[in-house]
Amino acid sequence: MRRYDWLKEIRRLDPERDFLRIYRITATYEFPWDLTRALELALYRTYAVPSIGRLLARTAELTDRPQKRYDDTALLLDAVVEHGFDGEDGRAAIRRINQMHRSYDISNDDMRYVLCTFVVVPKRWLDAYGWRRLSTHETQAMAAYYRTLGRHMGITELPQTYEEFARCLDDYEEAHFDWDEGARKVSDATLDLMAGWYGPLAPVVRGASMALLDDSLLAAFRYERPRPAVRTAVRSALRLRARAVRLLPPRRKPHYARQNPEIKGYPDGFRVADLGTFPTSRRTGACPVPHTEHPDAQQEPGRPV
Repeated sequence: MRRYDWLKEIRRLDPERDFLRIYRITATYEFPWDLTRALELALYRTYAVPSIGRLLARTAELTDRPQKRYDDTALLLDAVVEHGFDGEDGRAAIRRINQMHRSYDISNDDMRYVLCTFVVVPKRWLDAYGWRRLSTHETQAMAAYYRTLGRHMGITELPQTYEEFARCLDDYEEAHFDWDEGARKVSDATLDLMAGWYGPLAPVVRGASMALLDDSLLAAFRYERPRPAVRTAVRSALRLRARAVRLLPPRRKPHYARQNPEIKGYPDGFRVADLGTFPTSRRTGACPVPHTEHPDAQQEPGRPV
């Protein structure tokens, strides 16, 4: 295998029909580390919308049990990537996501915005720090993947293209980013969690994380703006990493989020149906999309030829 063989495989596929296969290759073979960092940043951005940050503060999941919340979120999203929308664990993950969300009064607009972050933030991260940029096929497949996830979550008025996802995200942030005391507590707890993974290097990691936040996020949380030299150093280090990764051989085995060292709460394994929280609610958590088994739902991407 050569460095760009997976990309050649992707370009032979149809991004609307084969979006799951393409996204699985992108996320688990080409950019597993980058997608993890980008999705962390995507979820972090949502705290700056007061209606979202305030709700997260009230549930106390991210302030009192941040590691469990991190683990469960990553594992539930990853189960759909690994097992597909019609695989048993994929369906169980969507059911759990819906059960949790429908226990609270979350607006369709907020739900759609969160979904937009999963599409737009990873592309922007990879365009800036990836060992290569996303191809048009990958961008289209990512939009199709999350559009499908949105339908399974019952979100309406979904963007149809990457450009629509990006416009929705930018417009929503411009209109809604603002200060909220509870959101700031959630933000601090998240930064403390991620920095704490690195022991004595925690202050350095926290500073590096702050350097990756744009001015609109810093303003919403009322953080001091990092010095330009720190921002330059952190972003240059990520670009140097990308150059080094470009020289590596392609990954031959998929790497899923459940294999990440940051997942610490389930050393003995887990059941997807047991992940997350179980708040009391009379609302249903069933997926609103009828499921029919698809022969390729759990098919693992094969080795390119």
